[in-house]
Amino acid sequence: GMLAMALDDFTLAVVDIETRRIVRKFAGHHGNITDMTFSPDGRWLVTTAMDCTIRTWDLPSGSLVDCFLVAMAAVGVSMSPTGDFLATAHVDSLGIYLWNNRSLCGPVGLRPLPADYHPVEETLPGVTEEDTAQEVTSEETDDAYQSAEQLGVELVTLSLMPESRWKSLLHLDAIKKRNKPVAPPAAPPTAPFFLPTVPGLMPQFQLPPTTKQETESKFLPWGSLAQRSEFGSALESALESGSFDQPLRLLKDCGPAGVSVELTCLTAGGGGANNLLLAFILMIDRMLATGRDFDLAHAYLALFLKLHLRMLSQDAVAMEALLRLSSRLESGWADLQASFNQSLCLLSYTKSALL
Repeated sequence: GMLAMALDDFTLAVVDIETRRIVRKFAGHHGNITDMTFSPDGRWLVTTAMDCTIRTWDLPSGSLVDCFLVAMAAVGVSMSPTGDFLATAHVDSLGIYLWNNRSLCGPVGLRPLPADYHPVEETLPGVTEEDTAQEVTSEETDDAYQSAEQLGVELVTLSLMPESRWKSLLHLDAIKKRNKPVAPPAAPPTAPFFLPTVPGLMPQFQLPPTTKQETESKFLPWGSLAQRSEFGSALESALESGSFDQPLRLLKDCGPAGVSVELTCLTAGGGGANNLLLAFILMIDRMLATGRDFDLAHAYLALFLKLHLRMLSQDAVAMEALLRLSSRLESGWADLQASFNQSLCLLSYTKSALL
């Protein structure tokens, strides 16, 4: 219900719209008033002028309660709907500066300022050279805090990898079948610009000569395909050293199709060896024992059993390792189920109990 106007003599007039009378008049600026804004509760009027001052007027008391000086004159001002921040725009500056309302952080005495008050120049919000130097110094220090990879061995830690990297491993066949093209892409026939002819009574076009590469057989010997991949070599080395960090890191870098290919090639028919199956089981067992990459361990194990369960059933050593892995899985899920039940019980009590 109030209207604030800036006059030519650098004064402000607040008009009551209903009665159409001037209810407040403020004087103090020494330059053209550029912008003004009311506080959300209508108690304050914040004004900016070309004299580089930002003044806050208290409407109920009709006095100046705050005034500060800036290096560049403000040409725009606005207050947030909650009254927490004051936004200003200044001459020769492309940024918007935010000022915090100190009255919301603690008790502030809003006493009227004297008539001969000289405002103190305030630094515009932003990053100064000293702050930049401190940031660079803090980055160069070696004692910076680093978050732990795992908070505790008794806890379960997820891999934080996107679900598309491991959730679709069991459905790769359905995805490939769905994305299979209706017809294979046909190569366009290649013909020269001028078709040569064979000399004779009947004109005949000369066929292009076949190259040696086209006449050779397309079939490759089996020995050339039986090559150990980098993951297989790392898994074999980890079986001797006992550290499975390197093969797990290589497996994380692969996509779902790459993981399927790597696990398929673990058998002797795919270029691997039977000891690689045992090494992979030990890698999953180590992941479950440490509690890290809990989601990846279950996804990799499900695909591994889907591909090689029939072959593993014929290997006594592998079956013994799988039985140990099964007992570890059961104990781990039992602990998780107990934690889930306890949390659900506490949540139900909190929702239903009269506290």
